[in-house]
Amino acid sequence: MPISTEEFYSILASRMQASSIREILKIIQSSKVISLAGGMPDPATFPATELKMVTQKVLTENNAQALQYSSTEGLKQLREFLLDYLLPENRKETLENIIICSGSQQGLDLVGKVLLDPGDIVIVELPSYLAALNAFHSYGGETVGIPMDDEGMKMGCLRETLNQLSKDGKKVKFIYTISNFQNPAGVTLSLVRRKELLVIAREFNLFILEDNPYEKIRFEGEAIPSIYSLDEDDRVISLGTFSKILCPGLRMAWIIGNKKIIEKIVIMKQATDLCSPILNQLIVNKYCRNYDLDKNIASNVEIYRQKKDVMLKALNKYFPAEATWTKPEGGFFVFATLPEYIDTDEMFMDSIKAEVAYVSGSPFFANGKGKNTMRLSFCYPSKEDIEEGIRRLGGVIKDRIRK
Repeated sequence: MPISTEEFYSILASRMQASSIREILKIIQSSKVISLAGGMPDPATFPATELKMVTQKVLTENNAQALQYSSTEGLKQLREFLLDYLLPENRKETLENIIICSGSQQGLDLVGKVLLDPGDIVIVELPSYLAALNAFHSYGGETVGIPMDDEGMKMGCLRETLNQLSKDGKKVKFIYTISNFQNPAGVTLSLVRRKELLVIAREFNLFILEDNPYEKIRFEGEAIPSIYSLDEDDRVISLGTFSKILCPGLRMAWIIGNKKIIEKIVIMKQATDLCSPILNQLIVNKYCRNYDLDKNIASNVEIYRQKKDVMLKALNKYFPAEATWTKPEGGFFVFATLPEYIDTDEMFMDSIKAEVAYVSGSPFFANGKGKNTMRLSFCYPSKEDIEEGIRRLGGVIKDRIRK
């Protein structure tokens, strides 16, 4: 008799579900469907030739180190580069403030592992990054959403919610925000609200987890200081990644924050994977020190800016007047809202029949809402596919508009 696996699963394994985005990608992988779903970088942005030369140098000059175990904290030279690159000259941070991790998704998981007990509350945006919600839920965390507008999370709603949670005896551990060109909504938290967020976090004695993968992918407007750079209380933990500015295949990211928190993250990472691949760290470090990372980013930004413009123009041309959408100044995504009577979960298979895919908005909402929303990605498809995909999707939506 075959063994029944269900009775052996841990509570954690029992409540985890596959990512809806990854399941969508499986559906469309071997078909003619134009995908506006996944947030994969355009391969044209990868400096493959330079990385090939760098890799050969690393394996020629440092093969013993490159093929060995490494420290959990990560390559010292790469961490030093990041501190110099990311922070002002008069920074107070040292190597004790930073750890290399295997993608920012591991960073989210490690922060959740360090800070969350079952029943603890994490404040998130409405909508918020699906994989972050899953990471927090995996450790028993409960997510409470705060609505956004064009300037990001609404601070009045945040304060009211925190006051109510305090009255209800709920333990809030941290506020999670994707500060720039948010995934999935594409909006950016304004400078005024970043400063107010820090005041609120101090008032309620909370950490802030700033997820910042898209900061450098800005098409227009002035750059805004990160929440981390504005922090004077050592309460902001910042996540960054090379996935959007170099390539995702190397799985190189970092966490910067409070030394005591980083110390605990190091211990948790030791139990997770011992260390991130040192070969990949050496490759990234040598690339960053031998080539102009900002020049590579600038060329990438131009590619994505053109694709964003194509998508916004196509949305104006093909979507019904009843639909609205965000107009991001950077990042990878546009978030569209349809009339409330249209369920994008239910509409998805019709869009597949029309050979176009999107990500339904509801999984991004901690409060279970967003059934009439969708995330549209312009980073991976060609400009021609973006135009045609929006045309097809517009037709599917128009068929559901009530006359």
